[in-house]
Amino acid sequence: MSLSLQTPPFSALSSSSSLQGSLRFSARSTACNLVTLKLQRSFPQIRASSGFSSSLDTGARTELDAVSRFSEIVPDTVIFDDFERFPPTAATVSSALLLGICSLPDTIFRNAIEMSLADSGCYGLENSELRLLCFFNKALVNVGGDLAKLVPGRVSTEVDARLAYDTHGIIRKVHDLLHLYNEINVPPERLLFKIPSTWQGIEASRLLESEGIQTHLTFVYSFAQAAAAAQAGASVIQIFVGRIRDWARNHSNDPEIESAIKRGEDPGLALVSKAYNYIHKNGYKSKLMAAAVRNKQDLFSLLGVDYIIAPLKILQSLKESVTAPDEKYSFVRRLSPESAASYNFSKEELVKWDQLSLASAMGPAAVALLASGLDGYIDQAKRVEDLFGKIWPPPNV
Repeated sequence: MSLSLQTPPFSALSSSSSLQGSLRFSARSTACNLVTLKLQRSFPQIRASSGFSSSLDTGARTELDAVSRFSEIVPDTVIFDDFERFPPTAATVSSALLLGICSLPDTIFRNAIEMSLADSGCYGLENSELRLLCFFNKALVNVGGDLAKLVPGRVSTEVDARLAYDTHGIIRKVHDLLHLYNEINVPPERLLFKIPSTWQGIEASRLLESEGIQTHLTFVYSFAQAAAAAQAGASVIQIFVGRIRDWARNHSNDPEIESAIKRGEDPGLALVSKAYNYIHKNGYKSKLMAAAVRNKQDLFSLLGVDYIIAPLKILQSLKESVTAPDEKYSFVRRLSPESAASYNFSKEELVKWDQLSLASAMGPAAVALLASGLDGYIDQAKRVEDLFGKIWPPPNV
């Protein structure tokens, strides 16, 4: 998020237009799904200088302009030729991104990886596991530092998912990463740390936020997780709309999902709405991010939520769809602090969440999807370490 917006940013891959010639991903490449872009809110001005058709520079507005009045729109796919159309302002660095960088022959981030593998403090470690972990941390921070030079907003750094059930391990890891960022002069206010929403992760978020360290809680699939994350003071809470819907299509017996379906609501959209209302009605500082949005109707149903991650094909359709000024009424803000104030929560939902109540309230969907997300992150981290083990030492070391 642009710093001028004065709201906590979220993770997004970014770069400047100068990257177009040096780093390119195809729409179907593995790297395309590694990171997400954040759109600048001043989109009409950017559009005017980016060669858009003249019809978009008259009184007409695109659907993308219209929906951007209510929520920050985030592409979840990266094609570097689209930077001028979807200019990024914030960034994320993860094990998946490191794998993508290593898979490309020539990127501006390649030197950050090589410098990590040449770090004397790491290669001096005799224990091979500790050495690879040191390389991993240095690579995350070196790439994050490069991204911080390219974007005005904050950089979010993934915390090792293998620590998901270790509160103090998460905190130590974040402190270690902060120390490394400090060595390359990236200040704490430019950083977020992406943590899985286990109870231990939520508790780590609470303690880190009390130190002034901003956190981004991910893998939220239940109201209990969202509410506990808000109570912890997480800067960003991320809910995956489409993944919840996918689970509901193939499974049953989750009380939270069944309740939404009985009301005639999509369970993923319903969770975002409920979490948003909870955060705003109770005055929590957290910003809510809706991810895994699958179509335009999903996006329209979420207008008003802080951030919406949308596939590039949806953004392209929104950009190409022109709305006349007298049609702007058709885009309605679905979520707002005012509507949240009138939302009624049960006594059970307004409890102070702890480990036992969270575990009891998480249904089979949240348990399964959280486990699946963690497995994916852990696998990517191991792949990075395996790759580093194969290519170390680099030339001239």
